[in-house]
Amino acid sequence: MMSNRTQHRDVQRATPAGALIACPECDLLQQEVRLPPHGVAVCQRCGAELYHNTPNGLDRTLAFTLCGVMLYCLANLFPLLGLELKGNQSTTTLYGAVRALYDQKLEPVAVLVFVTTILVPGLELLCMTYMLLPLRMGKTAHGFRLVFRFVQAIHPWGMVEVFMLGILVSVVKLSNFASVLPGIALWSFAGLMVMIAAVAQSFNPRDLWLFVRARA
Repeated sequence: MMSNRTQHRDVQRATPAGALIACPECDLLQQEVRLPPHGVAVCQRCGAELYHNTPNGLDRTLAFTLCGVMLYCLANLFPLLGLELKGNQSTTTLYGAVRALYDQKLEPVAVLVFVTTILVPGLELLCMTYMLLPLRMGKTAHGFRLVFRFVQAIHPWGMVEVFMLGILVSVVKLSNFASVLPGIALWSFAGLMVMIAAVAQSFNPRDLWLFVRARA
């Protein structure tokens, strides 16, 4: 496997000297410069961030992604919530909640919950792993560009945090009628929300493409 130092050298070697970059806010063309670790390049006109240098960002993104995959599996395999009322207990999984919405003739809501909390987060984590794991081993995955564009397209549809907010509101309301027992899946979803945020924070598409260019 590549060391972190080797990865950093590859990215620096692939950085195009004097290449032009357009500001995402005001479209001003400016020359790229090499940044120190944790440095940030800003637009000379409007001050918007152009790009930043995140040391070992790909390694951290891969670690957060793999952790997110494990939490995602736990969140979908174990009970989400348990209710105890007059000695009777019942539990449900995330898929069970989607199925219950569907059985109650709330098909659009069931599809929306399935897509935003099960399908999209799973696809995003799977695609990120597919892209980053081969890069960590010094290879470029087949169809890398298509997978990258696919991740960028589906990312806005992942709404785990919205689902967690809805769960918390439901827990507060249900606690007035029955004893609510948080399941493993609920804690896993909370961790998954944190991991997805960490992936978004550490992921630097510019470094990713520079690294791919260096390995080409």
